Amino acid sequence: MLDSVLALAQGFSVALEPTKLLFALIGVFLGTAVGVLPGIGPALTVALLLPVTFKLDPTGSLIMFAGIYYGGMYGGSTTSILINTPGESSSMITALEGNKMAKAGRGGPALATAAIGSFVAGLIATIGLALFAPWLVEIAIQFGPADYFALMILAFVTVSATFGDSPLRGLTSLFIGLMLGLVGLDALSGQARLTFGVPELLDGIEVTTLAVGLFAVGEALYVASRLKHAPETIEPVRGSLWMTKEDWKRSWKPWLRGTALGFPIGSLPAGGAEIPTFLSYTIEKRLTKHPEEFGKGAIEGVAGPEAANNASAAGTLMPLLTLGLPTSATAAILLAGFQQYGLNPGPLLFAEKPDLVWGLIASLFIANVMLVVLNLPLIGLWVRLLAIPQPWLYAGILVFAAMGTIAANPSPVELIMLAVFGLLGFVMRRYDYPIAPMVVGLILGPMAETQLRRALQISLGDPMALVESPLAATLLAIAALALVAPLIFKGLSRFKAEED
Repeated sequence: MLDSVLALAQGFSVALEPTKLLFALIGVFLGTAVGVLPGIGPALTVALLLPVTFKLDPTGSLIMFAGIYYGGMYGGSTTSILINTPGESSSMITALEGNKMAKAGRGGPALATAAIGSFVAGLIATIGLALFAPWLVEIAIQFGPADYFALMILAFVTVSATFGDSPLRGLTSLFIGLMLGLVGLDALSGQARLTFGVPELLDGIEVTTLAVGLFAVGEALYVASRLKHAPETIEPVRGSLWMTKEDWKRSWKPWLRGTALGFPIGSLPAGGAEIPTFLSYTIEKRLTKHPEEFGKGAIEGVAGPEAANNASAAGTLMPLLTLGLPTSATAAILLAGFQQYGLNPGPLLFAEKPDLVWGLIASLFIANVMLVVLNLPLIGLWVRLLAIPQPWLYAGILVFAAMGTIAANPSPVELIMLAVFGLLGFVMRRYDYPIAPMVVGLILGPMAETQLRRALQISLGDPMALVESPLAATLLAIAALALVAPLIFKGLSRFKAEED
């Protein structure tokens, strides 16, 4: 505990440097702006900025990316409340009660409870991250190659099952990513694999090119393909922005309950923000003293889910920093950001780059304060952002994506791959295939292959070595259960429906 406090104090000395504060401010401002804009989430923004920041200071850039992540979680509530269009999937629940409050002339208190709840949850969850991350690192240090391989199999299965509606589609996306991870020189033999005689592919496929193509270009093409949109009407923020005494009384317990749900669930390999926000809404609906207001604009239905949403953002950083496992689309892109600077998140990162890790964690506290200061006074600015015409917005994204990719890798082959991945991203969006598992497959696939080979070399090729370790056997059993469970539940629900 004392070591964590001392390390965090050292982290604050890094995070409070003027340049790092500037990176944090840019991150939270951009994150809030993109969270407000419908359809543009933090994953897309970080993906766009990856090629632009590849020559900048690694610590500053990662602080900025984390600020974008936190800011995107804050900003998503604004669109949910004012135009009933969640900027992020995790903000869907906020729209249920928040938009009803806005229509009743209470948009100000709805935005205020979302912002303050996000601050409270972010603060508590970041303290949890600082305290528990070193403990998880101590466990991770004991992992052998077989344990790491089993952990990555679990990550593959849970990410595929969590993203999207169909586990099969998630696995399809993952396998495309794993196949792309095979491109390049074999680490052991030095043989070229799947390069088709193209010299630029010998180093493998750039994660940044894949991420920008899938998230930015694919999203722009998808939006352009939807010719007819339902008109979006922005609810004006009427009355006072501040919360009444009664609002505070009804909000503080949901904030704490939402935090208690969001942080631990966000930390799980199959966590994410959607599950705790749904759970929080359900719990608040059962515990409220005003059940008649739910569905008509209950402030608890905004306070709890928003706290859970932001607490889970800190939670997803725990497995990312300590084990190198992403549990959300943005975490997958953040992992690509680490790799861009030759850094591999995991237990060794805490030993090799303590200034970077603890500076990043300390910057999250600073980002939280910045976000409260930015969000409440600048609500008018965020509302004006919603008026930007979509053709301008997505045309700008396409130009920025192409320029960033060329700046990072000035090669026609890279630009062709960007276009191909963009078309692939569009097709996947069109047919409801999740794209995050593909990015995870490309990043973690080569690591899983290395750990598998290492485990087999140690055991002289005995495949039973993969399950000899109790931890590896347990992780593989959990992965198998996670893969089979959705199919069992689907079969049971179909059986029950036939009986009825």
